[in-house]
Amino acid sequence: MADQRVAARYAKSLLDLAQEMGTLATIKQDMDLLANTMAGSRDLRLLLRNPIVKHDKKLSILTAIFGGKVSEMLMRFFQILTSKNRESALEHIGFEFLSQYNALMGVQVAEVTSATPLTPATRAEVEQLVKQQTGLTEVSLTEKVDASLIGGFVLRVGDQQVDDSVKGNLRRLRASLTDNTYQPSSN
Repeated sequence: MADQRVAARYAKSLLDLAQEMGTLATIKQDMDLLANTMAGSRDLRLLLRNPIVKHDKKLSILTAIFGGKVSEMLMRFFQILTSKNRESALEHIGFEFLSQYNALMGVQVAEVTSATPLTPATRAEVEQLVKQQTGLTEVSLTEKVDASLIGGFVLRVGDQQVDDSVKGNLRRLRASLTDNTYQPSSN
């Protein structure tokens, strides 16, 4: 939890600095790369959390991974983090930055899981549903396919979930049938 708070503060600082310097689009791309790299590399996350590994070694590893791929501002940001002993928060900073960036730009992130890939018409309907629910004009929709849903979809928007799948409906039907015990009428 402490890393989350620290990550939110560092992400906010980086977002504000990027806005001030006029490099928000560049930093957004850098943070996309950082978030994807952190999500895809368990070894890197463990290394950055490891208190035995010295800070300068962590910085040299970050430089080897990201050097030439990200802006000079982000490389200086890595230097600040390692000098302050905050490398472990780096895995959360990427996610926090993207979350704050989306809030700043009025973009709602949503995830839809369906039994089959969405058609363009269905995708447009889901995006419209999200826009109506949130009041935001921009939607970043992530699609996943899960054949176990049988049909329908599960939509996640922030901390809300709409389960309109056949699997979810069957689960609710089963629960309602098992919760209601049969009581014969006494007529």
